[in-house]
Amino acid sequence: MEAGFLDPAVLHPMRFPDGRVNRGLVHLARAIDHPNIRVGDFTYASTFDPPADWAARLAPYLYPGAPERLEIGRFCQIADGVRIITASANHPMAGISTYPFAIFDHQRVGDYIDQITGLPDTVIGHDVWIGDGATILPGARIGSGVIIGAGAVVGGTVPDYVVVAGNPARIIRHRFDAGTVARLLALAWWDWPAAQVARATAALARGDVAALAELAP
Repeated sequence: MEAGFLDPAVLHPMRFPDGRVNRGLVHLARAIDHPNIRVGDFTYASTFDPPADWAARLAPYLYPGAPERLEIGRFCQIADGVRIITASANHPMAGISTYPFAIFDHQRVGDYIDQITGLPDTVIGHDVWIGDGATILPGARIGSGVIIGAGAVVGGTVPDYVVVAGNPARIIRHRFDAGTVARLLALAWWDWPAAQVARATAALARGDVAALAELAP
């Protein structure tokens, strides 16, 4: 049976006009089963080369049981070629050498573990658009409503509702004034029931915050 609009249980939520399923676009919450990754409903990733393992494609250095987590909010849009470099990709840097001896001789793993405790989580907010080929660096904290330009290299803390681009990524512009951003965060439309979001799509597309507020549950 064909899935309805905004069905979070569907793996492939998009169909082409001729009815064919777009197998290059997936709801990540349905495609990823990884103890260190949490993805909100309706967040999708798109690619021209669908992988067998979406977790390995997006966050290749995050292994099950790693000291850090990757958290992605709801309604995010992740383009082809995006790579999220989580903190376990780092080599210990406190010693004289950064060479990871322990991965070749597990008897030395204790020394290695002592050096990698307290690794930071990587957190991506809600309704974030990550453009083609962008790289998210370890421990990045990306606010809601952010747009990340194609090929950007993003680290540190990115405030809500800004556009960032470049290497290293910098703020190109703020999408809304501070008062509007505060109102959008308070409305938190991404947490609304799916039927309510469906009714709000026109207001969301127009950028009509007043109309959106009128539709709030």
